Amino acid sequence: MASSDNGSKLVWFLTGAAIGAAIALLYAPKSGRETRRYIRKKAEEGRETLADAGKEMIERGREYYEKSKKLAEQAGELLEQGRKIIAG
Repeated sequence: MASSDNGSKLVWFLTGAAIGAAIALLYAPKSGRETRRYIRKKAEEGRETLADAGKEMIERGREYYEKSKKLAEQAGELLEQGRKIIAG
C-alpha cells in the first residue's frame, strides 16, 4: 500500500510541476528562444526524474521479490517440519 502512495505522490508532484511550468510560461517575459530553452531544460529534468523513479521502483520490486522468495522458502521448511512432527 505504501508503494501506491509513493506513486500517487509522484503523479501529483509531476502534475504540479507541469501546471507551474505552464503558468510560468504565460507570465514570463522571455523571448521565444529563451522559452524553448527553458522548456527543453524542464523536459530533460522531468525525464531524469521519471527515470530515477523508475529505477527506484525496479529496485524495490527486486527487494520485495527476494524477501517474498525467502519467506516462501521458510514457510515450506516449516510446513515440512510440521509434516515430520505429525508423521512421528
